[in-house]
Amino acid sequence: MSELEKAMVAIMDAFHRYAGKEGDEHKLKKAELKELLNHELPHFLGEIHDQETVDKVMEALDSDGDAECDFQEFVAFVAMVTAACHASLEQE
Repeated sequence: MSELEKAMVAIMDAFHRYAGKEGDEHKLKKAELKELLNHELPHFLGEIHDQETVDKVMEALDSDGDAECDFQEFVAFVAMVTAACHASLEQE
C-alpha cells in the first residue's frame, strides 16, 4: 500500500477502536470521542480534560444532530484538523 492508503486505513482503524464501546459500533459517543482525541491527537489538539470542551467538539462535529459522531462526521473533522495543521506549518 502507498503511504496515503496506509494513512487512510489508520484513520478507519482509529475510529473503530473507539466507536461502539458504549453503544452503536458505527458511532462515537462523547466519552469515546474524548478518549480518541486524547489518545490519538494529543500533539495536535492537546489533552481535553473538561466536559464543556468535549460538548463543544461534539456539537461542532454532529451535523445530523443525533448527539453522536459517525464516521462521515469524524472524517470531516480529521480533514479540518489536517488542513489547520498544514496551514500553520506553511506559516513557519
